[in-house]
Amino acid sequence: MKKNKIHKLFLKLLISGFYFFSFNTHGNRKIVTVEGGSFTPLYGTLKQPITIDKFQIDENPVTNEDFLEFVKKYPEWKKSSAKKIFVDKTYLDHWLKDTELGSKSLPDSPVVNVSWYAAKSFCDAEGKRLPTVNEWEFVASQKIKGHDVRKIILDWYSIPTPEILPSVKSGYKNTSGVSNMHGLIWEWTQDFNSTMVTGESRADGSLDKTLFCGSGSSNAADKLDYAAFMRFGFRSSLKANYTIANLGFRCVKELETANEK
Repeated sequence: MKKNKIHKLFLKLLISGFYFFSFNTHGNRKIVTVEGGSFTPLYGTLKQPITIDKFQIDENPVTNEDFLEFVKKYPEWKKSSAKKIFVDKTYLDHWLKDTELGSKSLPDSPVVNVSWYAAKSFCDAEGKRLPTVNEWEFVASQKIKGHDVRKIILDWYSIPTPEILPSVKSGYKNTSGVSNMHGLIWEWTQDFNSTMVTGESRADGSLDKTLFCGSGSSNAADKLDYAAFMRFGFRSSLKANYTIANLGFRCVKELETANEK
């Protein structure tokens, strides 16, 4: 009798562990460890390098197939179910139905038309989070062998978004081992609105005024980094419920520091 109970308990743990693992791998989506380091953000009050701790980041943006698994497990994020306070009217607009991608959405293309809230919930479900602006920019600053990163970005900015996005396997991989940081889609960050201006002077009192108006470019760390200017400008135009045809995301995972062990 005792053996039967132990056996049943073992099976329950095994089954629950399998489902947890299968969801968190999301089609064997790879995660890359990024060594910490320092870099100088485009904007900053002192224009000094900042330190980025070691962390892990998805090798590629989250795909339609990944997000489809998510909405099946969390039906409150289906096209027809998502609360309008969290998504606008074009949420998953490129999908045919709630749980059917259709011909305009390749399974291994990056999922787009998702809001910040939806992206955050996806990452939360994986035990991860969205990258901060500084983490994203740090990874994006890594070189791509044999290519001029800024040229890749500016060339991409000049081309209209295709109706059907290419596979996440089609892009460039940088020296950190992370792919498609440039040339495929824009990506949500955890603190995307950290450079937003509300228009209310009292609310904006603590903002770094070097970010805005005529002083914006003159106070930037690199006045020739037009691609970064465009990214910061794009982020500052967003609201958390916006869904856009070339805006997706990827997740990051924090690593334990020596003090936390």
